[in-house]
Amino acid sequence: QVQLVESGGGLVQAGGSLRLSCTASGRTFSSYSMGWFRQAPGKERAFVGVISWRSDHNTDYADSVKGRFTISRDNAKNTVYLQMNSLKPEDTAVYYCAGSALARPGQIDNLYNSWGQGTQVTVSS
Repeated sequence: QVQLVESGGGLVQAGGSLRLSCTASGRTFSSYSMGWFRQAPGKERAFVGVISWRSDHNTDYADSVKGRFTISRDNAKNTVYLQMNSLKPEDTAVYYCAGSALARPGQIDNLYNSWGQGTQVTVSS
């Protein structure tokens, strides 16, 4: 497992942008696929997107964020990023990063065995 710490959350107006970061401890970060999930008040945790540990850094996104959110990683910095553009009020949630040893863990949260503490994103209308 790796220890994960998210940062970059905050309050932004609709249409604005934020970039979340998730930094991992340990020397095995490059061997983890890194996912982003979010949980809005009163709702279940939902998949946002994932980037594979494989050399092609394949990405997959939830339909609700495709074309607006981008995941990237910098293995030299043990960090994964979630660039969020064209934010909407319905993007308001606590955002979590998560790590999985699988190459394509997809949307199934119990395939991720490392989780950060979350960072709040609030989008005002």
